[in-house]
Amino acid sequence: AHASRLRAKASAMTEPGLGAVQPLLDAADRLMHLDRAAARETCLAAFGAAIWAGRYDGSGLRRAAAAARELPPGDETAGVFLRALVTWTEDGPTAAFPLLARALRSLTRDEDLAVLWPAANAAVELGDLRAWLDITGRAVRFARTTGALSVLSTALPYRAASLCYAGRFEEARDLLAEAPAAGDAAGVATNMVSTALLSAYQGRERPALELIGAMEREGERRGLGRLTGMAACARSVLHNGLGNYALAVEAALRGGEYQDLVVHHWTDCELVEAATRAGRPDVAARARERLADWGRAGTPWALGAQAVADALTGAPERAEDRYREAVDHFARGGLGVFEARTRLLLGEWLRRRNRRSDARDELREAHSAASAMGMEAYAERARRELLATGETVRARTPGPPVLTAQEARIARLAATGHPNAEIGAQLFLSPRTVEWHLRKVFAKLGVSSRREIDGALADR
Repeated sequence: AHASRLRAKASAMTEPGLGAVQPLLDAADRLMHLDRAAARETCLAAFGAAIWAGRYDGSGLRRAAAAARELPPGDETAGVFLRALVTWTEDGPTAAFPLLARALRSLTRDEDLAVLWPAANAAVELGDLRAWLDITGRAVRFARTTGALSVLSTALPYRAASLCYAGRFEEARDLLAEAPAAGDAAGVATNMVSTALLSAYQGRERPALELIGAMEREGERRGLGRLTGMAACARSVLHNGLGNYALAVEAALRGGEYQDLVVHHWTDCELVEAATRAGRPDVAARARERLADWGRAGTPWALGAQAVADALTGAPERAEDRYREAVDHFARGGLGVFEARTRLLLGEWLRRRNRRSDARDELREAHSAASAMGMEAYAERARRELLATGETVRARTPGPPVLTAQEARIARLAATGHPNAEIGAQLFLSPRTVEWHLRKVFAKLGVSSRREIDGALADR
């Protein structure tokens, strides 16, 4: 029974999705009377495979839920997550929020990856970015410490996605640049989701559409419905940034044809904005209702999304207050991307009511934040709105390249004489990765040796 479990889990690591669900459920069934905790963990892995299969296996989640109900309940973290996913599947997301939150609270610092992956999904389903950042950071540290390259190939993109929503694009790019090497070494396909999302937020239309198209083809080829749903979400992010609202509606509706865990909230966030701008009030109203349900999770992300939807589709006399509440929620949750986008929406709303001075304040903030993060399309939207208020928008003069937090730590250690192996041991990085970061540090600081780093840092 344990051998069949190991075979099923190994297969699911390399080919998650459509073909992985049933072998994991069969393994869980064999373990039911031998090792109940292992059976629950295996059933949890089957849920993960069903989530990846998504729309290409319409019965996968239901089968996983039915199998989980046959297992004796457990109070360990995996058992709580399992009950939460059963509730999410059978009774809907809102009913599952208390259990998902309880499962997140029960996480210990030494939980293994079998629990960390469901925990990451639970954090995003609830709209808790800070928990998502913490969990993905732990997964990357675990992978680096143990040298598990197959784990690293998944952990790095997951971490990059969480950094993307925090507005930390450069750190996300660094992790994604490292991910393909890890994936090739372990023979595990690199997760495409984070790269497409980051590209969509950057607003570079041609490369973003190429990535999204590749993601759609890969999802169909491998039976990974989650890739298809995330591709639609990324496409709607891109088109909202570019102001192609009809195309954004089309993409978001395609993404919402199946209720993917996590993805359905993200898609509704895009849909309510796009539908409002595209003259589809009926579509926007339905998205608003779903986001109101998400708001019951009570997290900054969910509350902020609900407030934006209310501002876009609700009573005009309440719009400004709801926009400002959304800005506060997103700032409290560390959601830099949505804070900037909401300031842009508020600025656009104020300008259309001839409150030019107030509009400029919000649009300047939106333009500055979007430009600093690298959200080029959204920054351009803010720039155009500022011009419409009569403001002269100066071309942004790039300052000296800024070190990421990781690069700054490596630079300080290298400047004090630590060799790459010691730096790697302290930061849970391979010596090769340290060397890669150091090359970037040298280029940004304009130095050619470690001896020059200290002086270059002092000059900043």
